[in-house]
Amino acid sequence: MTLAPLAGYTVGITADRRAEEQGTLLSRLGASVLHGPVIRTRPLSEDVRAATEKVIADPPDVLAIVTALGVRGWFSAAESLGLGEDLFDSLTVTQTGEPRGLVVLARGPKAAGAAMSLGIDVTWRAPEARVSDLIDHLRSGASRAMEPGTRVAIVLDGSPTSALVDAVSSFATGVEVTAIPVYRWELPDDPGPAERLISAMVEGVVDAVTFTSSHAVANFAALAEGAGMLDGVRTMFERGTTVPVAVGPVTAERIVELGFTTPVEPPTFRLGAMVRSLTNTLQNCSAELRLADHVVRIQGRMVQVDAEVPVLLTDRERAVLAVLSRRPGVVVSKGELRMEVWDNGADDHAVEVTVGRLRRRLGPAADGIETVMRRGYRLSPS
Repeated sequence: MTLAPLAGYTVGITADRRAEEQGTLLSRLGASVLHGPVIRTRPLSEDVRAATEKVIADPPDVLAIVTALGVRGWFSAAESLGLGEDLFDSLTVTQTGEPRGLVVLARGPKAAGAAMSLGIDVTWRAPEARVSDLIDHLRSGASRAMEPGTRVAIVLDGSPTSALVDAVSSFATGVEVTAIPVYRWELPDDPGPAERLISAMVEGVVDAVTFTSSHAVANFAALAEGAGMLDGVRTMFERGTTVPVAVGPVTAERIVELGFTTPVEPPTFRLGAMVRSLTNTLQNCSAELRLADHVVRIQGRMVQVDAEVPVLLTDRERAVLAVLSRRPGVVVSKGELRMEVWDNGADDHAVEVTVGRLRRRLGPAADGIETVMRRGYRLSPS
Protein backbone atom coordinates (compact mmCIF):
# COMPACT_ATOMS: atom_id res chain seq x y z
CA MET A 1 0.00 0.00 0.00
CA THR A 2 1.50 3.32 -1.09
CA LEU A 3 0.96 6.30 1.17
CA ALA A 4 -0.39 9.54 -0.28
CA PRO A 5 2.33 12.25 -0.31
CA LEU A 6 0.87 14.20 2.65
CA ALA A 7 -0.77 11.32 4.55
CA GLY A 8 0.02 11.67 8.24
CA TYR A 9 0.52 15.43 8.10
CA THR A 10 -1.78 18.21 9.33
CA VAL A 11 -1.80 21.55 7.50
CA GLY A 12 -3.40 24.75 8.78
CA ILE A 13 -5.01 27.18 6.32
CA THR A 14 -5.30 30.85 7.34
CA ALA A 15 -6.94 32.23 4.19
CA ASP A 16 -10.56 33.21 3.72
CA ARG A 17 -10.56 33.45 -0.07
CA ARG A 18 -9.93 30.25 -2.03
CA ALA A 19 -9.59 28.33 1.23
CA GLU A 20 -11.86 25.57 -0.08
CA GLU A 21 -9.75 25.19 -3.21
CA GLN A 22 -6.57 25.04 -1.15
CA GLY A 23 -8.13 22.54 1.26
CA THR A 24 -9.22 20.31 -1.62
CA LEU A 25 -5.70 20.30 -3.10
CA LEU A 26 -4.18 19.35 0.26
CA SER A 27 -6.82 16.74 1.08
CA ARG A 28 -6.31 15.02 -2.27
CA LEU A 29 -2.65 14.66 -1.34
CA GLY A 30 -3.67 12.98 1.92
CA ALA A 31 -3.26 15.83 4.40
CA SER A 32 -5.57 16.54 7.30
CA VAL A 33 -6.66 20.17 7.06
CA LEU A 34 -7.44 22.68 9.81
CA HIS A 35 -9.07 25.88 8.56
CA GLY A 36 -8.74 28.91 10.79
CA PRO A 37 -9.30 32.07 8.72
CA VAL A 38 -7.39 34.99 10.20
CA ILE A 39 -8.69 37.56 7.74
CA ARG A 40 -11.99 38.83 6.41
CA THR A 41 -12.41 40.64 3.08
CA ARG A 42 -15.07 43.38 3.35
CA PRO A 43 -16.31 45.05 0.12
CA LEU A 44 -16.27 48.88 0.06
CA SER A 45 -19.29 49.58 -2.16
CA GLU A 46 -19.69 53.31 -1.62
CA ASP A 47 -15.98 54.02 -1.94
CA VAL A 48 -15.90 52.06 -5.20
CA ARG A 49 -18.81 54.06 -6.61
CA ALA A 50 -17.19 57.41 -5.87
CA ALA A 51 -13.81 56.36 -7.28
CA THR A 52 -15.37 54.82 -10.40
CA GLU A 53 -17.42 57.91 -11.16
CA LYS A 54 -14.28 60.03 -10.84
CA VAL A 55 -12.33 57.77 -13.22
CA ILE A 56 -15.14 57.89 -15.78
CA ALA A 57 -15.35 61.68 -15.55
CA ASP A 58 -11.56 62.18 -15.71
CA PRO A 59 -9.91 59.09 -17.23
CA PRO A 60 -6.38 58.41 -15.96
CA ASP A 61 -3.20 58.46 -17.98
CA VAL A 62 -1.73 55.69 -15.82
CA LEU A 63 -3.52 52.81 -14.10
CA ALA A 64 -1.57 50.92 -11.43
CA ILE A 65 -3.05 47.60 -10.29
CA VAL A 66 -1.89 46.18 -6.96
CA THR A 67 -3.99 42.99 -6.82
CA ALA A 68 -5.95 40.69 -9.12
CA LEU A 69 -8.82 40.61 -6.63
CA GLY A 70 -8.90 44.40 -6.61
CA VAL A 71 -9.23 44.90 -10.36
CA ARG A 72 -11.73 42.06 -10.75
CA GLY A 73 -13.74 43.37 -7.83
CA TRP A 74 -13.64 46.89 -9.24
CA PHE A 75 -15.08 45.87 -12.60
CA SER A 76 -17.63 43.59 -10.98
CA ALA A 77 -18.79 46.36 -8.64
CA ALA A 78 -18.94 48.84 -11.54
CA GLU A 79 -21.09 46.39 -13.49
CA SER A 80 -23.50 45.98 -10.58
CA LEU A 81 -23.72 49.78 -10.28
CA GLY A 82 -24.57 50.09 -13.97
CA LEU A 83 -21.20 51.72 -14.68
CA GLY A 84 -19.34 48.78 -16.20
CA GLU A 85 -19.53 49.81 -19.84
CA ASP A 86 -18.69 53.45 -19.09
CA LEU A 87 -15.69 52.38 -17.01
CA PHE A 88 -14.29 50.12 -19.70
CA ASP A 89 -14.76 52.78 -22.39
CA SER A 90 -13.14 55.49 -20.26
CA LEU A 91 -10.02 53.34 -19.88
CA THR A 92 -9.72 52.14 -23.46
CA VAL A 93 -10.98 54.82 -25.89
CA THR A 94 -11.12 58.61 -26.12
CA GLN A 95 -14.34 60.57 -26.59
CA THR A 96 -13.67 60.51 -30.34
CA GLY A 97 -13.35 56.73 -30.35
CA GLU A 98 -9.57 56.63 -30.71
CA PRO A 99 -7.46 54.22 -28.57
CA ARG A 100 -6.66 55.98 -25.33
CA GLY A 101 -3.10 54.70 -24.95
CA LEU A 102 -3.55 54.11 -21.23
CA VAL A 103 -0.38 52.99 -19.44
CA VAL A 104 -1.26 49.99 -17.24
CA LEU A 105 1.19 48.79 -14.60
CA ALA A 106 0.57 45.56 -12.67
CA ARG A 107 2.15 44.26 -9.48
CA GLY A 108 3.03 40.81 -10.77
CA PRO A 109 1.54 38.12 -13.03
CA LYS A 110 -1.73 37.60 -11.17
CA ALA A 111 -2.70 41.28 -11.35
CA ALA A 112 -1.60 41.42 -15.00
CA GLY A 113 -3.58 38.30 -15.87
CA ALA A 114 -6.72 39.66 -14.20
CA ALA A 115 -6.46 42.93 -16.14
CA MET A 116 -5.97 41.19 -19.47
CA SER A 117 -8.91 38.87 -18.80
CA LEU A 118 -11.03 42.03 -18.52
CA GLY A 119 -9.78 43.32 -21.88
CA ILE A 120 -7.24 45.77 -20.41
CA ASP A 121 -3.80 45.59 -22.04
CA VAL A 122 -0.89 45.66 -19.60
CA THR A 123 2.11 47.85 -20.38
CA TRP A 124 4.46 46.56 -17.68
CA ARG A 125 4.36 44.21 -14.71
CA ALA A 126 6.58 44.07 -11.63
CA PRO A 127 8.88 41.04 -11.92
CA GLU A 128 8.90 40.26 -8.18
CA ALA A 129 5.27 41.20 -7.44
CA ARG A 130 6.36 43.97 -5.05
CA VAL A 131 4.75 47.36 -4.55
CA SER A 132 8.28 48.80 -4.26
CA ASP A 133 8.90 47.72 -7.87
CA LEU A 134 5.82 49.68 -8.97
CA ILE A 135 7.05 52.73 -7.07
CA ASP A 136 10.51 52.53 -8.65
CA HIS A 137 9.03 52.10 -12.13
CA LEU A 138 6.72 55.09 -11.74
CA ARG A 139 9.52 57.21 -10.33
CA SER A 140 11.78 56.33 -13.27
CA GLY A 141 9.20 57.48 -15.80
CA ALA A 142 10.08 54.45 -17.95
CA SER A 143 6.50 53.95 -19.13
CA ARG A 144 5.31 57.53 -18.74
CA ALA A 145 6.87 60.67 -17.31
CA MET A 146 5.19 61.85 -14.12
CA GLU A 147 4.66 65.42 -15.31
CA PRO A 148 2.35 67.95 -13.60
CA GLY A 149 -1.24 67.27 -14.61
CA THR A 150 -0.71 63.54 -15.17
CA ARG A 151 -3.62 61.53 -13.77
CA VAL A 152 -2.77 58.27 -11.98
CA ALA A 153 -5.41 55.82 -10.76
CA ILE A 154 -4.35 53.10 -8.31
CA VAL A 155 -6.41 49.97 -7.64
CA LEU A 156 -5.56 49.17 -4.02
CA ASP A 157 -5.33 45.98 -2.02
CA GLY A 158 -7.16 45.57 1.29
CA SER A 159 -4.68 47.41 3.51
CA PRO A 160 -5.96 50.52 5.31
CA THR A 161 -2.96 52.51 4.02
CA SER A 162 -1.13 52.50 0.70
CA ALA A 163 2.61 52.96 0.33
CA LEU A 164 2.07 53.34 -3.43
CA VAL A 165 -0.39 56.24 -3.11
CA ASP A 166 1.83 57.95 -0.53
CA ALA A 167 4.96 57.51 -2.66
CA VAL A 168 3.46 58.82 -5.90
CA SER A 169 1.91 61.76 -4.10
CA SER A 170 5.28 62.66 -2.58
CA PHE A 171 7.67 62.32 -5.54
CA ALA A 172 5.38 63.41 -8.41
CA THR A 173 4.58 67.09 -7.90
CA GLY A 174 1.36 68.19 -9.56
CA VAL A 175 0.24 64.65 -10.38
CA GLU A 176 -3.40 63.86 -9.60
CA VAL A 177 -3.73 60.53 -7.78
CA THR A 178 -7.05 58.67 -7.50
CA ALA A 179 -7.09 55.79 -5.06
CA ILE A 180 -9.59 53.01 -5.82
CA PRO A 181 -10.31 51.05 -2.63
CA VAL A 182 -12.35 47.96 -3.54
CA TYR A 183 -12.21 45.96 -0.31
CA ARG A 184 -10.71 46.07 3.17
CA TRP A 185 -8.84 43.32 5.03
CA GLU A 186 -10.03 42.97 8.62
CA LEU A 187 -9.87 40.51 11.49
CA PRO A 188 -12.54 37.78 11.23
CA ASP A 189 -15.89 38.41 12.89
CA ASP A 190 -15.49 35.08 14.71
CA PRO A 191 -11.87 34.54 15.79
CA GLY A 192 -12.70 31.13 17.26
CA PRO A 193 -11.54 28.94 14.31
CA ALA A 194 -8.29 30.91 13.99
CA GLU A 195 -7.62 30.64 17.73
CA ARG A 196 -8.27 26.88 17.61
CA LEU A 197 -5.78 26.56 14.76
CA ILE A 198 -3.18 28.57 16.72
CA SER A 199 -3.82 26.47 19.84
CA ALA A 200 -3.41 23.24 17.87
CA MET A 201 -0.14 24.56 16.49
CA VAL A 202 1.20 25.43 19.94
CA GLU A 203 0.25 21.92 21.09
CA GLY A 204 2.41 20.49 18.30
CA VAL A 205 -0.46 19.11 16.24
CA VAL A 206 0.06 21.22 13.09
CA ASP A 207 2.91 20.38 10.71
CA ALA A 208 2.58 23.41 8.43
CA VAL A 209 0.62 26.67 8.20
CA THR A 210 -0.05 28.39 4.88
CA PHE A 211 -0.28 32.16 4.32
CA THR A 212 -1.54 33.70 1.09
CA SER A 213 -1.10 37.40 1.96
CA SER A 214 1.18 39.51 4.13
CA HIS A 215 -1.84 40.93 5.94
CA ALA A 216 -2.89 37.40 6.94
CA VAL A 217 0.52 36.93 8.56
CA ALA A 218 0.07 40.14 10.57
CA ASN A 219 -3.44 39.11 11.64
CA PHE A 220 -2.21 35.64 12.61
CA ALA A 221 0.42 37.19 14.87
CA ALA A 222 -2.11 39.65 16.33
CA LEU A 223 -4.60 36.87 17.12
CA ALA A 224 -1.86 34.71 18.63
CA GLU A 225 -0.70 37.61 20.81
CA GLY A 226 -4.26 38.38 21.90
CA ALA A 227 -4.74 34.75 22.93
CA GLY A 228 -1.43 34.73 24.83
CA MET A 229 0.12 32.19 22.45
CA LEU A 230 2.56 34.25 20.34
CA ASP A 231 5.64 32.92 22.17
CA GLY A 232 4.38 29.38 21.69
CA VAL A 233 3.88 30.03 17.97
CA ARG A 234 7.43 31.33 17.63
CA THR A 235 8.75 28.27 19.50
CA MET A 236 6.96 25.85 17.17
CA PHE A 237 8.35 27.64 14.11
CA GLU A 238 11.88 27.82 15.55
CA ARG A 239 11.93 24.13 16.48
CA GLY A 240 10.72 23.15 13.03
CA THR A 241 7.68 21.46 14.54
CA THR A 242 5.52 23.65 12.28
CA VAL A 243 6.64 24.89 8.86
CA PRO A 244 5.42 28.34 7.74
CA VAL A 245 4.51 28.48 4.05
CA ALA A 246 4.21 31.70 2.02
CA VAL A 247 2.52 32.06 -1.36
CA GLY A 248 5.07 34.65 -2.56
CA PRO A 249 8.00 36.91 -1.64
CA VAL A 250 5.98 39.73 -0.05
CA THR A 251 4.21 37.30 2.28
CA ALA A 252 7.53 35.59 3.03
CA GLU A 253 9.13 38.90 3.98
CA ARG A 254 6.32 39.66 6.45
CA ILE A 255 6.79 36.23 8.08
CA VAL A 256 10.48 36.97 8.64
CA GLU A 257 9.80 40.56 9.77
CA LEU A 258 7.54 39.26 12.54
CA GLY A 259 10.32 37.09 13.92
CA PHE A 260 9.18 33.75 12.55
CA THR A 261 11.55 31.35 10.81
CA THR A 262 12.24 31.55 7.07
CA PRO A 263 9.21 30.08 5.30
CA VAL A 264 8.82 27.66 2.44
CA GLU A 265 8.23 29.74 -0.70
CA PRO A 266 7.31 28.50 -4.19
CA PRO A 267 9.27 29.55 -7.29
CA THR A 268 6.13 31.11 -8.77
CA PHE A 269 3.41 33.19 -7.11
CA ARG A 270 0.63 30.58 -7.45
CA LEU A 271 -1.56 28.55 -5.09
CA GLY A 272 -0.76 25.27 -6.83
CA ALA A 273 2.97 26.01 -6.75
CA MET A 274 2.73 26.75 -3.01
CA VAL A 275 1.06 23.38 -2.37
CA ARG A 276 3.73 21.58 -4.43
CA SER A 277 6.55 23.29 -2.51
CA LEU A 278 4.89 22.39 0.80
CA THR A 279 4.49 18.78 -0.35
CA ASN A 280 8.17 18.53 -1.29
CA THR A 281 9.23 19.97 2.05
CA LEU A 282 7.11 17.60 4.15
CA GLN A 283 8.09 14.62 1.97
CA ASN A 284 11.71 15.40 2.85
CA CYS A 285 10.73 15.16 6.53
CA SER A 286 9.56 11.57 6.04
CA ALA A 287 11.93 8.71 6.87
CA GLU A 288 12.32 5.04 6.11
CA LEU A 289 14.10 2.71 8.52
CA ARG A 290 14.71 -1.01 8.77
CA LEU A 291 13.82 -2.24 12.26
CA ALA A 292 13.89 -5.90 13.31
CA ASP A 293 14.22 -6.83 9.61
CA HIS A 294 11.06 -4.90 8.70
CA VAL A 295 10.81 -1.76 6.56
CA VAL A 296 9.24 1.04 8.59
CA ARG A 297 8.11 4.27 6.92
CA ILE A 298 7.54 7.25 9.21
CA GLN A 299 5.45 10.02 7.64
CA GLY A 300 4.11 12.66 9.99
CA ARG A 301 1.81 10.92 12.46
CA MET A 302 1.61 7.84 10.28
CA VAL A 303 3.74 4.71 10.54
CA GLN A 304 3.68 1.94 7.96
CA VAL A 305 5.41 -1.42 8.41
CA ASP A 306 6.27 -3.46 5.29
CA ALA A 307 3.86 -1.43 3.10
CA GLU A 308 0.90 -2.78 5.09
CA VAL A 309 -2.02 -0.70 6.36
CA PRO A 310 -0.56 2.36 8.14
CA VAL A 311 -1.40 3.32 11.72
CA LEU A 312 -1.69 6.77 13.26
CA LEU A 313 0.42 7.65 16.27
CA THR A 314 -0.65 9.89 19.11
CA ASP A 315 1.27 13.14 19.54
CA ARG A 316 3.40 11.67 22.38
CA GLU A 317 4.13 8.46 20.48
CA ARG A 318 5.14 10.43 17.43
CA ALA A 319 7.39 12.70 19.46
CA VAL A 320 9.12 9.77 21.21
CA LEU A 321 9.75 8.04 17.88
CA ALA A 322 11.08 11.29 16.42
CA VAL A 323 13.58 11.71 19.28
CA LEU A 324 14.78 8.12 18.99
CA SER A 325 15.02 8.18 15.19
CA ARG A 326 17.16 11.34 15.18
CA ARG A 327 20.00 9.27 16.70
CA PRO A 328 19.59 5.63 15.68
CA GLY A 329 21.70 3.28 17.81
CA VAL A 330 22.26 5.91 20.51
CA VAL A 331 20.75 5.38 23.96
CA VAL A 332 18.27 8.10 24.94
CA SER A 333 17.54 8.32 28.65
CA LYS A 334 14.08 8.58 30.11
CA GLY A 335 15.10 11.98 31.44
CA GLU A 336 15.91 13.20 27.94
CA LEU A 337 12.59 11.91 26.65
CA ARG A 338 10.75 13.62 29.51
CA MET A 339 12.49 16.88 28.70
CA GLU A 340 11.97 16.77 24.92
CA VAL A 341 8.50 15.25 24.75
CA TRP A 342 6.84 16.38 27.97
CA ASP A 343 8.92 19.50 28.77
CA ASN A 344 9.86 17.62 31.94
CA GLY A 345 6.18 17.50 32.94
CA ALA A 346 5.98 13.70 33.31
CA ASP A 347 7.53 10.85 35.32
CA ASP A 348 9.34 7.72 34.14
CA HIS A 349 6.12 5.72 34.22
CA ALA A 350 4.54 7.98 31.56
CA VAL A 351 7.60 7.40 29.35
CA GLU A 352 7.41 3.62 29.84
CA VAL A 353 3.70 3.53 29.00
CA THR A 354 4.19 5.61 25.85
CA VAL A 355 7.09 3.46 24.64
CA GLY A 356 4.99 0.36 25.26
CA ARG A 357 2.13 1.74 23.16
CA LEU A 358 4.57 2.77 20.44
CA ARG A 359 5.95 -0.77 20.27
CA ARG A 360 2.43 -2.14 19.85
CA ARG A 361 1.85 0.29 16.97
CA LEU A 362 5.01 -0.98 15.29
CA GLY A 363 3.77 -4.57 15.42
CA PRO A 364 6.40 -6.94 14.00
CA ALA A 365 9.01 -4.15 14.06
CA ALA A 366 8.54 -3.52 17.80
CA ASP A 367 11.86 -5.12 18.71
CA GLY A 368 13.55 -2.29 16.84
CA ILE A 369 13.07 -0.20 20.02
CA GLU A 370 15.43 -1.71 22.57
CA THR A 371 15.38 -1.18 26.33
CA VAL A 372 18.83 -0.60 27.77
CA MET A 373 18.58 -1.39 31.47
CA ARG A 374 19.07 1.58 33.80
CA ARG A 375 19.94 3.80 30.86
CA GLY A 376 16.91 4.26 28.57
CA TYR A 377 15.94 3.29 25.02
CA ARG A 378 17.51 3.17 21.62
CA LEU A 379 16.32 2.65 18.08
CA SER A 380 18.26 -0.30 16.70
CA PRO A 381 18.18 -0.40 12.88
CA SER A 382 18.74 -3.78 11.25
